[in-house]
Amino acid sequence: MTKNDSRLTTIVNNLPHCPGVYRFLNEEGVVIYVGKAKDLRKRVSQYFVPQRQESAKIKHLVHKIADIQYTVVPTESDALLLENNLIKELQPRYNVLLKDDKTYPWICIKNEPFPRVFPTRRRIKDGSDYFGPYTSISMMKVLLELIRQLYPLRTCHCSLTPEAIAKGKYRACLDFHIGQCKAPCTGRQTAQDYAQNIEAIKAIIKGHLAEVRRLLQQQMRQAAEKYEFEEAQKIKERLTMLERYQAKSIIVNDRQSDVDAFSILVDGNEAYCNFLRVVQGAVVWLQTVELRMGIEEEREALLSYFIAEMLSRLGNLSKQLIVPFLPDQELSGTEYIVPQRGDKLKLLQLSERNGRLYRIEKLKQLEKTHPERHAEHIVATAQRDLNLPEQPVHIECFDNSNIQGAFPVSSCVVFRNARPSKKDYRHFNVQTVEGPDDFATMFEAVTRRYRRLVEENQPLPQLVVIDGGKGQLRAAFEALSGLGLERKITLVGLAKRLEEIYFVGDNVPLFLDKNSSTLRLLMQLRDEAHRFGITHHRARRSKALTATQLTTIDGVGEKTAEKLLIAFKSVARIKAATLEELQEVVGKKAAGKILSGLN
Repeated sequence: MTKNDSRLTTIVNNLPHCPGVYRFLNEEGVVIYVGKAKDLRKRVSQYFVPQRQESAKIKHLVHKIADIQYTVVPTESDALLLENNLIKELQPRYNVLLKDDKTYPWICIKNEPFPRVFPTRRRIKDGSDYFGPYTSISMMKVLLELIRQLYPLRTCHCSLTPEAIAKGKYRACLDFHIGQCKAPCTGRQTAQDYAQNIEAIKAIIKGHLAEVRRLLQQQMRQAAEKYEFEEAQKIKERLTMLERYQAKSIIVNDRQSDVDAFSILVDGNEAYCNFLRVVQGAVVWLQTVELRMGIEEEREALLSYFIAEMLSRLGNLSKQLIVPFLPDQELSGTEYIVPQRGDKLKLLQLSERNGRLYRIEKLKQLEKTHPERHAEHIVATAQRDLNLPEQPVHIECFDNSNIQGAFPVSSCVVFRNARPSKKDYRHFNVQTVEGPDDFATMFEAVTRRYRRLVEENQPLPQLVVIDGGKGQLRAAFEALSGLGLERKITLVGLAKRLEEIYFVGDNVPLFLDKNSSTLRLLMQLRDEAHRFGITHHRARRSKALTATQLTTIDGVGEKTAEKLLIAFKSVARIKAATLEELQEVVGKKAAGKILSGLN
């Protein structure tokens, strides 16, 4: 044991048995990992158990640890929130991290006298309130427009301190004269009235529209009792706008209590987490964030981190949290619900669907802006989904085509980095098979393809896809075994009926999600092989039938038949041609024979 190992062991043995947050530091004193624990000593000591270090990431992390720091907190909830804050502040290398968070705008309520409300992409720690981020900019604009119509607010950057207002430093601007501001800079609007509006705005942003509606109704009645009918009409118009805004929300169930739903979709080293808030039966908040996975790859830990993140953003969560499974950390004052049926299950499914759609949209954007990274993502996902020993950068797919055993052909298409490499496509006119024998055809095509690659010392593919089920897969495996390549190339079969994937020696097929990028890649390979094969099959069949029909005519050889096809393009047009038209191509004597022979 080294001196440093002995020191770490002493630190771990002296950790308290209570909730807290621990931090691992490297030799430079940089925090490389932050974690939470119900029991600090038990949790931290697990990293130094050999069985725990089977994961390559954890083994690498433990090797980098030079010091351990910790903070004791009263409850598990406090540990969860402190961990979330430290991760965002320190950005440790081995932790789960938010991705693309800074690219989305927030709604800021500025910490100043008579606060301004505006969108921003920068969060400054100056005591201001930030709501978001909004992944839908259009939704944020609709919300800001509603706020401006309901509550005229100042947009100027003037310092509206009580002293400056009392001295009369400012004059009412154009916004006051067009009804967009009540001119608090001149004392026409009190700080108390402005503060009430700000509280109502916060309630609207958080989705608590019932409170705002009750307040507006109360103000409308008070104005009517004072015979201020114009003011009452203005408040009524605000109520109408509020109801229109609420009508745009997704109505789930009028009887549904206020709940929050969380879902997680893990895709490789990324996780797509969706948050959905329901207030008074309507979805008022829908947001998806992308996480980069750290060493804590357990989905329970990811869910805890995401819940803590949304709590830090929104300031509070509903008393009932709908989750797909229980997180690894409890949160005081909340109840976790894993629904099995009913409206709550529908809410969870809605959250999961939005997470999937967000992931698909991100992949589409990545394909357009960074095609190389998109290809790398697909290849890495295929390796994980199919449990391959290496990334399938080079993939080949085989398909057979014939009609009742006639004109049998086999096609081989090649994909490199998840894209077709058409210059490497190959056709095989089957030579040794008689009759409709799909297995023997597959055996011949695979044998000829990889015997040629071995003889020419060409690189072999990492993955070969066979269009068909267990029979075709077995024939391809026997072909590779005959060449001694069965351990060098991974074989899979893709059946058409349910898009099930078969592996050699495994009778139970693999079923991938229909939206899986791996399944879409395999289906694209299969469809391309079928297209390429059937095109060659039709050309060969057409050529054979055409040549037979023309060359059976007495006096017409292959050259004459070729002349006719070049001139008329098809046998049907030759049949429809007049004697004079045929004479111009092949002469009078041959034209007469052809016309009588075809008709």
